[in-house]
This record gives sequence, structure tokens and C-alpha cells, in this order.
Amino acid sequence: MTSIDNHSVNDRAVNDLTPVYVISVAAELTGLHAQTLRQYDRLGLVSPGRATGGGRRYSARDIEMLREIQRLSGLGLGLEGIRRVLELENQVTALRQRVAELQAEVDGHRDAARRTALVVWRPPSRNR
Repeated sequence: MTSIDNHSVNDRAVNDLTPVYVISVAAELTGLHAQTLRQYDRLGLVSPGRATGGGRRYSARDIEMLREIQRLSGLGLGLEGIRRVLELENQVTALRQRVAELQAEVDGHRDAARRTALVVWRPPSRNR
């Protein structure tokens, strides 16, 4: 591989959201059947990325989601129950982020108030 090839590979950042696993690898990593993964995709429980040819590509976050679905299923929840739990977990995550944003805003206002001094001007008294 030339240095140009190395450079182009290094420019592509891989993170938890990068779809890299084909369905057979995702199935192996989760212990689920590939057909089960396709069903979960159809139901919207997990939404893997797509390769140019249309094949599913699962990210590390998708793998985590599949394991969570598997865990909830093991607790006896049906697919609709799992969908609702995941939806509520997403809402909780969004609300926590919003609370953190609002807390930062309040802290900023509090800091600004501490730096602000109130000066009261009184005109000199007139002694007669």
C-alpha cells in the first residue's frame, strides 16, 4: 500500500456509528440469526446502514442495540413491548441531554450574575 492509499484510509474516521459489519458478522456477534436481523430491520427496531449494492451494514451501536433487543426479549417482552421500551429509553436520553443543556445555561447566567456589580449613584447632598 502506498502512502497515498494509507492517507486515504486514515482519513475515513471509524466510530460507533460507522456501518462496517455485514449481516453475517452482525449475526455472529449477537448470536442472532440473519433472518431475525432482517425482521428487526423491517420492524424498525434497528436501522443498519446500506452498502452501495443495498446490503445491510451494521455499526457498533447497531450491535449494542441488537444485544439490548435480545436482552429484553429474554425478559419475556414481545417485539411491540421492546419497541416501546427502546422508544422510552431514547426519550430519556434526549431529556437528559436537554437537562444538561439547561443546567449549563443556568450556570452561565449564574456566573454572569456573580460578575455583575450593582452600583448605586447618590447625588451629593446639598447642605444649606
